Amino acid sequence: MREEKIFQMEFGKVYDLLLNKAVKKGRTKAEVDQVISWLTGYRPEDIETCRASPLCYKDFFLSAPQPNPARRLITGVVCGVRVEAIEHPVLRDIRCLDKLIDELAKGRPIEKILRKQPGG
Repeated sequence: MREEKIFQMEFGKVYDLLLNKAVKKGRTKAEVDQVISWLTGYRPEDIETCRASPLCYKDFFLSAPQPNPARRLITGVVCGVRVEAIEHPVLRDIRCLDKLIDELAKGRPIEKILRKQPGG
């Protein structure tokens, strides 16, 4: 999928896909929202507002109130690409969220999914 296409997708549609992936594996909406909040700084009620609006996925990340600096600690492969090697900042954040939801769906404890800065 070309990055332009993923950028233009509505956040609400992508959110539903991420939520379904996690819920199918026994995780909760609250956990999905917790992961998104940790990554972006959005509060759960803000996520719902974005979900109900026509906001595109790219703008969701560009408008993030407080991107977590610890998101740079997210590593691994998503869609055959190493997350840490992605240079485009928005695409990297999108793939970081994909990676976190993958970890959630695989049953990883939330405390390990939400990386902590060294000394933090």
